[in-house]
Amino acid sequence: MNNDQSLATVSIDKFKKTKIIATVGPATNSYESIVELIKAGANGLRLNFSHGDHEEHGQRIKWIRKASKELGKPVAIIQDLQGPKIRLGDFEGIINVAEGQEIRLGYKADYEKTGIIPVQYDLGDKVKRGECIYIYDGKVRTTVTSIRDSIIHARVENDGILIKRKGLNLPDTDFSGDVITNKDKKDLAFGSTQDIDYVAQSFVQTPDDIRSMRKILKNLGMDAKIIAKFETRSATKHIEDIVREADAIMIARGDLAVETPPESVPIIQRKLIGLGVKYAKPTIVATQMLFSMTEMPEPTRAEVSDVATAVLVGADCVMLSDETANGSYPIKSVEVMKRVIVYTEQNAPLKPVFFDESRTPAQHMSRQEAISDAVIRLAKTLRADAAVAETKSGSTALQIASRRSNIPVIAATSEKRVAQQLSIVYSCKSFVRPDDKFAATKLTDWLRSNKVLDKGDIIVSCSGKYPGVVGTTDTIKVRVLE
Repeated sequence: MNNDQSLATVSIDKFKKTKIIATVGPATNSYESIVELIKAGANGLRLNFSHGDHEEHGQRIKWIRKASKELGKPVAIIQDLQGPKIRLGDFEGIINVAEGQEIRLGYKADYEKTGIIPVQYDLGDKVKRGECIYIYDGKVRTTVTSIRDSIIHARVENDGILIKRKGLNLPDTDFSGDVITNKDKKDLAFGSTQDIDYVAQSFVQTPDDIRSMRKILKNLGMDAKIIAKFETRSATKHIEDIVREADAIMIARGDLAVETPPESVPIIQRKLIGLGVKYAKPTIVATQMLFSMTEMPEPTRAEVSDVATAVLVGADCVMLSDETANGSYPIKSVEVMKRVIVYTEQNAPLKPVFFDESRTPAQHMSRQEAISDAVIRLAKTLRADAAVAETKSGSTALQIASRRSNIPVIAATSEKRVAQQLSIVYSCKSFVRPDDKFAATKLTDWLRSNKVLDKGDIIVSCSGKYPGVVGTTDTIKVRVLE
């Protein structure tokens, strides 16, 4: 048994397939809280770098790794970058605006002296006449009428109020080249010294943004994977190209519902989950999943339905933000989410099904894809109890999991980072084991001895002739446990 892994105690038929990501914040800022989050069902923990300093996040990372080791459960740590988050600056009181009124916006302007509303980002050379600026989560909508001396003149489209430091959305504006900010680069430099599994890139607009991020991670020597956050109108115009370029996808429905019509968000969500399955990229559904639980001990029926729907359509993960970062019931929020997931998975009248064209045609499949298909087909025919993937990079486990079978996927890997990254993958339970041509056999024997698997269970495993060498999976075995 690996020293980092305590004895498994949950029977394989009790594993939840859809994973949970919880955000660590003031409400969960202690080692004890992190232990409770993981015990309650969190598989990944998100650190929001829009808030907090490096010392604070460094302490949380130490707590997470200590808790993960203590509980014998791999946990993914996600560094969520702020990106070009554009906000109003500081001013006193509330500014009332009315439909038809013209307002002026300026970088670091002094409102009291000039009447120009301050913005924390220099938009003067970015926006163009006719583009929309949505302020305060879209509560106040404006249209740019002119730009003079870097001051933006805009017409207000509805009555409302402006409050300092509230966010701006510019769905028509091209921010290419500015998606990775100086703050992000400093945060990434810090992240390169820490045990980070995923970097969530905010406000992605095109695949080039992902490519730029990958170069930075490579230069920093980071082996973290990239989560592309879909939260801009521009990203929705490049959906499939971004999915192909990224390692994982987050559907960040808050800003997305401001930048695109709210009624389009469920369709975009469904499309992204389908593409995630097609390309074997983990998908995360985020924002306000159990938002009422920031203040109330129980969710609304609509929120329960929202979580259940994400499960039914095959998302890898559902995520909690304010619920666990700032809410009054952080641990209970995770418990409720797990309860909804488990009930939905055990009682679903349907399962995720994607049209054949969402898959690579057989004649164009890679060897790995063909083997993954064969593993699941054979496991279904034999009514197997688990599929076991020996994997160095995690890619084989991702491919098998993307088939969205009811059969649990057990991953044996010698890479601790890979085990942590796989912890947020649909139906995947990862274990760290040395490279060995008998790794799957030894792992299933261990799981059998710890009552995770039972005598008579049928296991379909895949492995390579050369253990520990990426891309050499070539063998499928069937085993009945004794």
